[in-house]
Amino acid sequence: MPAEPKKSLVGEEYEVEIGSVAHGGHCIARTSEGQVLFVRHALPGERVVAKVTEGEEGARFLRADAVRILEASKDRIEAPCPFAGPGRCGGCDWQHAKPGAQRRLKADVIAEQLQRLAGLTPEEAGWDGTVVPAEGDKLPAGQVPQWRTRVQYAVDPSTGKAGLRRHRSHEVEPIDHCMIAAEGVSELGIEKRDWTGMESVEAIAATGSQDRQVILTPRPGARLPLVELDKPVSVLRVDEKSGGVHRVHGRPFVRERADGRTHRVGGGGFWQVHPKAADTLVTAVMQGLLPRKGETALDLYCGVGLFAGALADRLGEKGAVLGIESGKRAVEDARHNLADFPRVRIEQGKVESVLPRTGITEVDLVVLDPPRAGAGRATVTHLTSLGARRIAYVACDPAALARDLGYFREGGYRVRTLRAFDLFPMTHHVECVAILEPADKGR
Repeated sequence: MPAEPKKSLVGEEYEVEIGSVAHGGHCIARTSEGQVLFVRHALPGERVVAKVTEGEEGARFLRADAVRILEASKDRIEAPCPFAGPGRCGGCDWQHAKPGAQRRLKADVIAEQLQRLAGLTPEEAGWDGTVVPAEGDKLPAGQVPQWRTRVQYAVDPSTGKAGLRRHRSHEVEPIDHCMIAAEGVSELGIEKRDWTGMESVEAIAATGSQDRQVILTPRPGARLPLVELDKPVSVLRVDEKSGGVHRVHGRPFVRERADGRTHRVGGGGFWQVHPKAADTLVTAVMQGLLPRKGETALDLYCGVGLFAGALADRLGEKGAVLGIESGKRAVEDARHNLADFPRVRIEQGKVESVLPRTGITEVDLVVLDPPRAGAGRATVTHLTSLGARRIAYVACDPAALARDLGYFREGGYRVRTLRAFDLFPMTHHVECVAILEPADKGR
């Protein structure tokens, strides 16, 4: 006989004590029966009523929202955004926490991941235990940094209005303004327009130029609307069959400014979202690596060449940089952006495939900025065989970073310093820069 389906617990409410923060924008609690709850909209030490949003009897864990706060943390504030809260917009995780408390929560997550996945204490990782706000992000109470230079709006199919998705849902929360959107995004007026027939509208406001761009993803068979926004903007569309991005009108790229250079970023390609992020990360990487004239360097997952350009500039005419990037358009942009550096080469392909084929057996410096999943054991093992005097690892996910740091330790490298930056305020995301060196080198 087939097993009886397990009873859904969605909608059930539990009065619980909130424990420590977990990776992912929630805190951990337990029901009286011992079942684990991942609770959003709560803070450590609080007593709340948690309403289950996902899960069934016997599941390893349940997801829940704190719908009533019985005993509040001193770090709790009224969410500045009217669209934040249980069942509402899923874009932010910590609107209900003071900015300093948000950074402490992120620090707790980093520390927990380092210990659990890499066996490192903050001291062993050369980290002071703090998450540093970006320049200009310390604001008076009630004000929110307008940092998000790229916003992906979802379109409600029934109304044609742009909004943001609810947490772990395809449902659209209609909004009239996103508080964390950069001024250059907000001034386009995306939320006021009718986007009937569109699946999504991505708005991009470049840093260091007046370039504005929208990327439209139409529903199957839908025609593009005439895009008339409140500011001049270029328009691209996503092809429903190939997934490629094509120009409709205006420039097919935006110009981003960082490290004293202008970078072309085409087709909605990757660029750091916070306007201060690119410069913050370049500074941290270069301070950690201390490049010397004439050295050789690798820039892995190099995107449009931000770190490769910074390295080439500091290594001088006799230095050399090899960048590896899988995205075809990003490689074209990187080659364009770095055309004035004759000793920079950009190869297209996945790092794990291209790096072994380069024939490189030694290198002085390495920068890697992998996607959220991390670099992985095979790539890290290869890197540890190249004898680099220093390696800079830029990470947007502390769990992937910690796993890879464990692999580096197996390969004879240790963390010299680690720095953490709050480049995604109001969300659970955090950026880290770890500097590694051979373990047999004295501190």
